[in-house]
Amino acid sequence: MAGLVGEFEVKLDSKGRFLFPAGLRKQLAPTAQRDFMLNKGFEDCLTLYPIMDWEKMSERLSQMNLFKPKNRMFYRLFHQGAKQIALDNAGRVLIPTAHAERIGLGQEVMLIAYNDRVEIWDKSKYFSMIEENITDFADLANEVMGDLDEPKE
Repeated sequence: MAGLVGEFEVKLDSKGRFLFPAGLRKQLAPTAQRDFMLNKGFEDCLTLYPIMDWEKMSERLSQMNLFKPKNRMFYRLFHQGAKQIALDNAGRVLIPTAHAERIGLGQEVMLIAYNDRVEIWDKSKYFSMIEENITDFADLANEVMGDLDEPKE
C-alpha cells in the first residue's frame, strides 16, 4: 500500500465527535478501520494512527537506547497523552476534551492523511500554517528531495 493520502474537512459536534470520512476509511485495510491511537502531533495538531501502524512505530521506538537522555525525552514526549480510541457504531471519532484543548481545536477541522497517519488540525490553524510555508515550498522541496537522483554511497 502506498499509504494514506488526502485532505478531509469535518465538523466536530457538541460532544467533540466527527464522522470518519468514507474516502479515508476506504484507504484502510478492513482490519484497520476501527481502532486507532491518538496523540499529540508535531506542530499544533493531533495525530491519529491506525492501531497496527502505531504498533509498528512502537516496535521501532522500543529499539531506542533509553540510556541516552535525548532518546528518553523523545520517547516520553512522543507517547505523552497517547490514547487508544475506536470508531463508535455510527463511524464517529471522539476527540477527548483535553486533546482538543491542547491544540485549540474548534468545530471546523481538517484531517490531513499521509503515509501511516492522519493529522487532525483546527481548520484555521492548518490553513495559516500552509499559507506561512507555501512560499518556501520550492526551497523545501530542493532541500528535502533535491538529491533523489544522486547515487547513494
